Amino acid sequence: MELLLILVLGLLYAGGIYMILRRSLVKLLLGIILLGNATNILIFVLGSLTKGKPPVIDADFKIFQDVYADPIPQALILTAIVISFALTAFAIVLLKRVYALVNSDDLDDLNTPEEEDI
Repeated sequence: MELLLILVLGLLYAGGIYMILRRSLVKLLLGIILLGNATNILIFVLGSLTKGKPPVIDADFKIFQDVYADPIPQALILTAIVISFALTAFAIVLLKRVYALVNSDDLDDLNTPEEEDI
């Protein structure tokens, strides 16, 4: 299972970097989304896949007695998903506004007139 996730991770990073290197703003945004998802999978894989009980200690015990699932990577991924959703929503609105002003999604069309003279 971890090998499959590592292969998906490599494909997502490669696709994200490829999309970021394109000249379109939409492809740039899609590349950033792919890189964010790849990073979430990386955190998940590094947190190790453990099937076990939730980390709850009975009142009688001072330490964990069974194998338990680590909640830290799951909490980090959940937080990262919420933040990436908000960032993506903001970027889509910003992209729509830029497209309305420039009538193009090409990054080279975003130069100001002063920059084109140089």
